[in-house]
Amino acid sequence: MYSKEDFLPLQPTRCDESAELITRPGPWQRLKANKLAVLGMIIVCIMIVAAIIGPWLSPYTYAQQNLLEANQGPSASHWFGTDTLGRDLYTRVLYGARISLAVGFVAAAINLVIGVVYGGVAGYLGGRVDRLMMSIVDILYGIPLLLYVILLMVVLSPGLTSIFIALGIAYWLTMARIVRSQIIKLKEEEYVLAARSMGASPMTVLFRHILPNCMGPIIITMTLAIPEAIFTEAFLSFIGLGVNAPMASWGVLAAEGINSMRSYPYQLLFPALAIGITMLGFTFFGDGLRSALDPKEGGTK
Repeated sequence: MYSKEDFLPLQPTRCDESAELITRPGPWQRLKANKLAVLGMIIVCIMIVAAIIGPWLSPYTYAQQNLLEANQGPSASHWFGTDTLGRDLYTRVLYGARISLAVGFVAAAINLVIGVVYGGVAGYLGGRVDRLMMSIVDILYGIPLLLYVILLMVVLSPGLTSIFIALGIAYWLTMARIVRSQIIKLKEEEYVLAARSMGASPMTVLFRHILPNCMGPIIITMTLAIPEAIFTEAFLSFIGLGVNAPMASWGVLAAEGINSMRSYPYQLLFPALAIGITMLGFTFFGDGLRSALDPKEGGTK
């Protein structure tokens, strides 16, 4: 027999208060969960701080010579030793960090401005304009990047300003392609069509409504372009097309150290370590940003 209770409506069950909510972690949480990305961010921060304040803490200048102390190994008075002219290698490595990091950040900034504007205009306008603009990019892509930069450096003459110009002109191609592909995906979205129907100008739609939604790939591309620019500058300085003496970038220090590598290997070791550690730091951080800003990454928490 059925009782009266059998015909009562079912009462909703209460979830256990201690149950864990299933949520998608945000970009910052995903970035913090990536140990290599956190390590890369720490390395980058240390290098930037060392480049800014490090030379001020040294009792020597990057160009100060003392031939009586030439080719001394690492010691309490010279932490990284001295070079063939008696200059303090620790001070020169930290000063070189200023130049190399400045080259990386300036190249990335120029890359951002030219690549975003060029790729954004090409992707938004489409049609013949897009085909013409991207044909120019394809032609420039056919030229090896280092050869392109070296030719520009020869024309402009060696120097820090010339490096800024050469890298800035040569490094925007990848950014332009990435921005164009993102614009093509987003320009038919409903919010873009709504902005057009309300009478917004094409440039307003592009820079106010579309580009802010492309910041993830743009930031990732900028971050990964910095170590590439640092390495290119080091290579150019290594072959004599970089900064002029007595200025010291990491490439110049490596070129000077390789001449005395057998007798004084520390003169090559410290600049090479600085280049390698910095590039690893930016690479780890950039890969972590790529995973953190990708909405498909992360899953549940």
